[in-house]
Amino acid sequence: MHQRDFTKTLRQNMTEAEQRLWYHLRAHRMAGQKFRRQQPIGPYTVDFVHFGARLIVEADGGQHADSPRDAVRDAWLRSQGFEVLHF
Repeated sequence: MHQRDFTKTLRQNMTEAEQRLWYHLRAHRMAGQKFRRQQPIGPYTVDFVHFGARLIVEADGGQHADSPRDAVRDAWLRSQGFEVLHF
């Protein structure tokens, strides 16, 4: 599946935690700041990103607990100048 199609699928099938978080981040509700959801960055797709602040917010479930794959992804994103927050 191409990254664009994968991202579209993620947007259509957000978890409950992602939906709740997105309610607060969308439409400039978070102190007037612009976030994007399910955004591809390089080879990865992040849950939410604020490009101006270089901030990525991840709504992680149990499948991400201590995942070595996530550690590699986070390291790459940090090397690109992003701060990554997990909830």
